[in-house]
Order: sequence, then structure tokens, then C-alpha cells
Amino acid sequence: MASNRRNLFVDVMRRPLGAAAAIYLAVVILACVFAPLLAPHDPLAQNLSAVRLGPSAEYPLGTDAFGRDILSRLLYGGQESLMGVAQALVVALVIAIPLGIAAGFLGGWFDRVVMRCIDISMAIPGIIVTLAVLTIFSNSMLAAMVVYGVLVSAAAARVIRSSALGVREELYIDAAHTTGLTRGQTLVRHILPRTLGVIIVQAAMLSAIALGVQTGLAFLGFGPPPPEPTWGGMVGEASAMLQLHTWMIVPTAGVITVTTLAFGLLGDAVRDANAEGIERPMRSAPRSARATRASAMTASAEPAVPAPATSAPDPDALLSVRGLTVAFGSGPDETIVVDGADFDIRRGETVGLVGESGSGKTVTAMAVLGLLAQGGRVVSGRIWFDGADISGYSRAQYRALRGTRMALISQEPMVALDPAFRIGFQVAEVVRSHHKMSRRAARARAVELLAAVRLADPEHVATLYPHQVSGGMAQRVAIAMALAGRPELLVADEPTTALDVTVQAEILDLLRALQDRLGMAVLFVTHDWGVVADICDRAVVMYAGQVVERASVREIFHDPLHPYTQALQASDPHNSVKGVPLRTIGGVVPPPGRWPEGCHFADRCAFATDQCRAGRIPSLPQGDAREARCIRIDVARAARAEADVARAAHAEVEEAVR
Repeated sequence: MASNRRNLFVDVMRRPLGAAAAIYLAVVILACVFAPLLAPHDPLAQNLSAVRLGPSAEYPLGTDAFGRDILSRLLYGGQESLMGVAQALVVALVIAIPLGIAAGFLGGWFDRVVMRCIDISMAIPGIIVTLAVLTIFSNSMLAAMVVYGVLVSAAAARVIRSSALGVREELYIDAAHTTGLTRGQTLVRHILPRTLGVIIVQAAMLSAIALGVQTGLAFLGFGPPPPEPTWGGMVGEASAMLQLHTWMIVPTAGVITVTTLAFGLLGDAVRDANAEGIERPMRSAPRSARATRASAMTASAEPAVPAPATSAPDPDALLSVRGLTVAFGSGPDETIVVDGADFDIRRGETVGLVGESGSGKTVTAMAVLGLLAQGGRVVSGRIWFDGADISGYSRAQYRALRGTRMALISQEPMVALDPAFRIGFQVAEVVRSHHKMSRRAARARAVELLAAVRLADPEHVATLYPHQVSGGMAQRVAIAMALAGRPELLVADEPTTALDVTVQAEILDLLRALQDRLGMAVLFVTHDWGVVADICDRAVVMYAGQVVERASVREIFHDPLHPYTQALQASDPHNSVKGVPLRTIGGVVPPPGRWPEGCHFADRCAFATDQCRAGRIPSLPQGDAREARCIRIDVARAARAEADVARAAHAEVEEAVR
């Protein structure tokens, strides 16, 4: 499957200002490098019969007071000016990158020493020191720019360190340690790539500053003596002739101004592309056309049976999802990850979305909330919320829904909490974003919410920072923030997975009590059948992007129809029998893009036949509000009955032995 990783260069070039800045800088640098080939005249040659001329065919940018060609002098002068920028930039980055990354990653005493050195360096007046160096080293611009690079490296190192600090806290860094990677390997393979965007931005900013310093020093008379051309020296000559030849200041000062602006714009473009990315533009086809294309792609993988048409929503449901198909990427790299999902959630009802990792549960939930990751989109199907079709909502429309009518509880509670602010402030901030009230009233409401989620001493908890509370308390705070807007639908994405058993039970009891009191509907994403039995009214089982079974919790536990549902329950430790090995499901969930033809579960199913692999398997009604995506239900049900008899007989033998 083709990689969907973004290309930073492509993202920058897709931004008009970024592309213009990059192209301009490339042209200027190449023109200066190849000045001996491109310059129309000798930059030192004087022509006293052509002094102070404006632009012409022979002199494209005119001449100066001695009849010298301004364009030629700009091309040659750029060599000295840009070389000074390069010298300062290389020195600054050679110091800043290793120090910043190492200080942010290693921390401890090394970080403290580096930060004290940075503080001292930033307190030194750089321009004064640079002027002193020019005096000591006989007007050597090389020495001045090297020293200036050393001085400005401190500011760059501080920014790079801050970026490395954030990356160091990512969970995959801990995983890298546990897999045996050394610190050096972790720095090079994981920390450096994640800080590359920040480094490029700093390089652009330092280049702009260094150009200003270099040309400023040349303007003051430092560097190569006249008549050697430099950009700063040419500005000085133009300023002396301002009354007699005004045009001369335009190309000389203009090239410095535009080049400095280009460095800044390029830095901004890299920053934005690295932080946000660019959403790959979709062709402006109507939804029906995109749905047809998605259906065609699915049909090419499973040609025998076409996908069923999208049915009408349930008029009694708060949320109705019909034929939901979600894809990532575009064009030939498009990969479908959810394939025609259907389910309903009524008011006050809890529906469990169940399946192994990789089944598409979380992507389905995020599609409902309009929170698909970068590159993801709904390519077909409909989502109705309270009777309104929200599948085509814009980001602004979704923002109006989220928090007030829909809310999310994530798997990792710390994701919802900013470590820099107290818990009470964060909860009150959410309250004020949804309800117009004073800070005092929002603070009081935040304490009420913390009390509602059964936190002991909510007044005290409100004064704590996130790192001062346990995982269970943090999850309760996340629930309080989700309830701040009084939502009608709460999406809980495995909110108890990271908690111990006791705390899990407390969180489930809390959610059940809050639902009864507030009348919310809950979409509970989980892989734990115990959670489904404890809190859910109905269950939706997903496998490899498809809904394979929908039924009430009672039906799905007493009479599971789909072989995958049966296999999941058989492998649940809660259903184990002493003396009988716990059953497992062979193989793994196939990744998107590698789903088998026909039934997606066929390669792991004991009852699969050639007919199961011949074409798309429809979801067939099995009674009121119950469906299963299987054509071998009778065979699977009979096999399960035999297995139940055998298990019961074994249990009787075990009981008799005891």
C-alpha cells in the first residue's frame, strides 16, 4: 500500500507565498553564484559618459555616479552578502541543533547548564560584540559573521529545545527505549525528524536577520573596501546620491528588502506546512459522484455483489448512520477504511461499537463527530443527527455541534488536559465557551461539574494541575469537561482501557448514573465484552471496516449469529471453563487496502466456502432491529450449539469431580 506521508517541500510549494519566496530566493542565489556568466558588464568598469542613467536596454537597472552597471554590481555584491549570511547560518545551526535537541531530550543537569549558558549568551549585545570583532580582526567580515552566528545560536537553541521537550513526552519515545534503541539512535531517528520543521523555520528567520546585519555593517563601511560591490555598500552610495539620482536607491535597497521578506515568508510557509499540513485538494465533484467512485472502487475489489443502496434513517433515532464509507488519501493512494457502516442510536440509549483493533471503530466514531484525521473524509453514505443530515457539514457547522450537542471522551484522559493550567481553569474555560457567563459563575459551574463526576473535594481538585491527579481522577475531569455543554450524544472512545479494574467499574457506574440523570445517548467504543454487558443496550460488531452484526445486548450474548461475533465471545476470558483451553481467533484483522474479496472474515472463518469469497456479502435482516452480514448463519449457529453442549458436559464432569 502506498505511503500517505506528507512531503514538506510539496506542502510549502503548494502555498502561493511560500512558493513565490522559495522561487525568488533560488533565482537570486543562483544568479549571484553565476554572476561571472550572467553579469552584462564588469562591475568595476567605469563609463563617465553614462553616469546616473535610468534603466535601459544596455543597462537594465541603470548606472551609478561613476557609470558602473548597477545590475552587474548587484550580482557580484550578492556573493559577498549571501556568503556572510551562509557563514552566520551554518555556525548558528551547528551549535543550536545539537545543543537544543540534546538539552530537550536529556534534561537534568545538562539541560540546566545549557539553559544558563543560553541565558548568558542572550544577554550579550550581539551588534556591539560584532563591531568589536571587526575592529580586532582588521575589518574581517568572516570573523564578524562567525561571531554573530555564535551569539544568535542561543535563541535558536532555546526554540529547538522547546520542540524537543514536547517530542520527548510522546509515548512512542518510551516505546523506542523499551525496544532497546540507544539515546543516540532515539535522537537521530525520532527526535530530530520531529523537530526538523522548527529547525527550518529558525534557519529562515536567522537568514533574514543575518542579511540585515551583514548589509548594515557594509553600509557603515565595514567589509570589502570600495569599489568592491556589496549590497550594503551600494545602499550607502545610493543614499549619498539621493538628491541627484533617486532611482539608484530602488534596486539597491529593493533587493535587500525583498530578499529579507522572502526569508520571512518562507519561514512562515514552512511553519504552517509543518504544523498543519495541507489538505490534498479533492476534485470538486458532487457527493453523488464521489459516492459512485467509492462504490466503483469497492466493486473492483468485490465484483460479484454491488453495495446496497443507502436506506432511510430511523425516525425515532437521535443518530442514524447509513452506508458510511470513509477513506484516507486521494486518487491512486485512496484507501477505504470504513465500508458501508449502518447503525442507529436512540435518545437515552447506549450502543456499544465492538471489534478488534483495526476494525474501524474509532474512525467510525470520529467520522460521526467530524474529527477525522488529516487526509480522511466521508466519501459516501449519510449521517443524520436529530433528523438533520450532517454528513456534508463544514468545519464551522461541526464546531457548533461539538461540545454542546455532541461530546467526546477519549481513551487517554491526559490528551484533553493542558499541563500548564489548573483543572478548574480548564473546566471553566469549556463552560464559558458554550455558555455566556462571568468568570466567577463559570468557576462555580466547573466545581459543580467536578462534584457531578463524583470527585471528592471538588474545590481542591479545581486548584490542582493535571500531573497532580491520578488516571481515574483525570478521566473524571475529562468527563466533566465533556458534560459542560450538556450534550445529547456522548461518544466514549474506550474511556476505561487505561484504568485498573476497580477504577473501570467506578467510571462505568458514573457514566450510567449520568446517562440516567441527563438522558444522554452514548456511543461506547470498546473491545471488552464485559463493558458491553455492563452498560450497553445494543451492540454493533465491526470487522475490517464493515458492520457484521447488529442486535440487542441480550440477543447478541444469548444467540450470536455471525461467526466473528461467536469467535470474539468464545475468546472472552469471562466465558472460560476450567480445564478447557481458552479459544482464540487465528490470524489478524487484515489492514485496509488488503481486505479479501467477498466476506472480510472469510480467511479466519471455519465455516467459509467459495461462495463466501465470490462477492460482497450483504447485511441480512434477522428479525426486528437485528442484522448479520453472513450467508452461513445456520451452519455457524448449529456448530455453536454443539460446542455449548460439549462445554456444558465438561462443566458437569468438573463439578462431579469436585
